[in-house]
Amino acid sequence: MLMRTDPFRELDRLTQQLLNTTGTWSRPSAMPMDAYREGEEYVIALDLPGVSPDAIEIDVERNMLTVKAERRPVTKADDVQMELSERPLGVFSRQVVLADTLDTEQIKADYEAGVLTLRIPIAERAKPRRIAIGGSAHKEISG
Repeated sequence: MLMRTDPFRELDRLTQQLLNTTGTWSRPSAMPMDAYREGEEYVIALDLPGVSPDAIEIDVERNMLTVKAERRPVTKADDVQMELSERPLGVFSRQVVLADTLDTEQIKADYEAGVLTLRIPIAERAKPRRIAIGGSAHKEISG
């Protein structure tokens, strides 16, 4: 059996759980995220521990990236008596506005060790390029 050592933590968890079940605070929880540029890609890493890959949805509409995930109960057996439950269950969601300089048609997603990693290439039109200067012949001005 596990001992509960922090009564205030348990009270906070129960209050949050009670409010969530009544619909008062029914908005999806956010998931922690890191975002950074790595070479010619923009990388977004989202923490989703305990979420099955088939419970993750990734959508892009114009420049709005939406990630939704659902953490489901581990066990569904009737004879299980939960001793301690601190990991939140339910729907998690995160929306990110992507810059126009990213190629949203080429997003790659990997899920490993509870981390969803999205790699978004920098669009060709946004990459720095050198502009060639055309030569012009000097014309004589006659007058």
